[in-house]
Amino acid sequence: MNASDKSKEKSLRRTLGIHLTSQELFLRFIFPKIKDYLHDFIWIDLYAGEGNLILPILDFIDENKRCEYFQEHVFLSDIQAEMVEKCVLKAMEKGIPEKLARRNIIKRDNLASFPEFLKNKDLPLYHVTNPPYLYLGYIRKHHETRALLHYFERENKGYQDLYQIAMMNDLRNNIENLIYIIPTNFIFGASVSNKIRLDFLKYYNIDLIYIFESKVFKHTGTNICIAFFTKKKFIGDTDIIFNGIKIKKGKASQNRQYVLKKEFKYRAGMEFFEFLQSYRSISHINVRYYLLKKDVVKNKGTVEINAIDSSEYNSNKYSTRKLFVNESLANLIKSNILYLRTVDSGSIDKRVGLSEIKQDFGVDAIYVSKNTYRTSPIHVFFDPSISKSDQLLLKKYFNFMLEYFRKKLDSEFLTTYKYSDAEYTRKYLGLTQARALIQTLPILSISQEEKYNLESSIHEKDVKSVLKLLSTHLRGKKKRSRPLSIDFWIKNEE
Repeated sequence: MNASDKSKEKSLRRTLGIHLTSQELFLRFIFPKIKDYLHDFIWIDLYAGEGNLILPILDFIDENKRCEYFQEHVFLSDIQAEMVEKCVLKAMEKGIPEKLARRNIIKRDNLASFPEFLKNKDLPLYHVTNPPYLYLGYIRKHHETRALLHYFERENKGYQDLYQIAMMNDLRNNIENLIYIIPTNFIFGASVSNKIRLDFLKYYNIDLIYIFESKVFKHTGTNICIAFFTKKKFIGDTDIIFNGIKIKKGKASQNRQYVLKKEFKYRAGMEFFEFLQSYRSISHINVRYYLLKKDVVKNKGTVEINAIDSSEYNSNKYSTRKLFVNESLANLIKSNILYLRTVDSGSIDKRVGLSEIKQDFGVDAIYVSKNTYRTSPIHVFFDPSISKSDQLLLKKYFNFMLEYFRKKLDSEFLTTYKYSDAEYTRKYLGLTQARALIQTLPILSISQEEKYNLESSIHEKDVKSVLKLLSTHLRGKKKRSRPLSIDFWIKNEE
């Protein structure tokens, strides 16, 4: 491939959200699940790319019957003429006459509308696909992708990614069996996926998901999963229960049952969200993020504050600067000593959590001179103010509970950040999650003796004692009873 072709390919990936699927992925993870039903369906891929999710089926059909099978059981389509030609050539290599190949492999924009003629066939449709995925936020920000915005209009308003449009097209056209290769944010994401999960999982069950925590596609860092869906017999908001198999470094590393509940917008890792909801302290502390430029401008003075500027990062470190503020803001800054790390660094000792500003950066403040970024270190302010010793106890509690749930749930309540060479998959902690976890500790109401006992329990990694302490401060709180999953864990810590 010459430089011009490489540039063209890269442009198409960016403008159409296209990532071609390898045949090996199909043969290893998909084909074993469908091989007994090859003659029961019409196998379609409406975003076919090079055809690697359907055409390999032909290798398992007797050569003498292959043309007949292709005519009755295979349909491929793609928006790119170049991909259609590649599919046609691959089909011909497998013995399919060109005329027949071109009849069942066509160029079409299937995100815009579903091919209605397919629904008139004698056999049911089974859609196996790796649809385009491109986040709406990216589409809006880049001139070359704005032409895709029309897909998100009318009935598709509110969806956040191209793959979600594809899934809803299948739902609206009553396709009962689906296998989708999609970003793992479908089950782990928050705002990016809440609407699609609520709308889609009202009609479909998840039978199985392969979750990849290693790089699959050459040209994207997006974590993907292979999800097997079947249409529900009865429409409803029932719990979604399925097996999930994690693939790390090419090997299946974990197989466990997942339960997704509508109450938590069918998001995986719900046990953590149950904990945040059920253990929210009655007298919780308020949390504010960021020391902003407007705060400093509004409170100009003569007191010198040493700070790093999270907006300026050069040569692997943040720039330092001196801020001159009034005494009131200076006292506020110096009395709040913690910052939030929202992204795993890649090393075990620098995972997401609360840390001390002075200890890590040698300054008093983390200043934001330009736009705020959730992945930068964030100065945390508490209201009402709490002592430095209480902040250090809060830090220990926060990090202890975070690591406890990461171990119990394999970090699945967090958002995957990006691929790296780290020993673990790097994760991102949302600001809302961080605030909610802080507010489970009744730091404003626990006694000095309880603080001592809490610190001791954390040191001994005794989560049972920690949860029991939290429970004693929930008495009288108007809420539903604590979730069974948390009670169950307490018992199992004995």
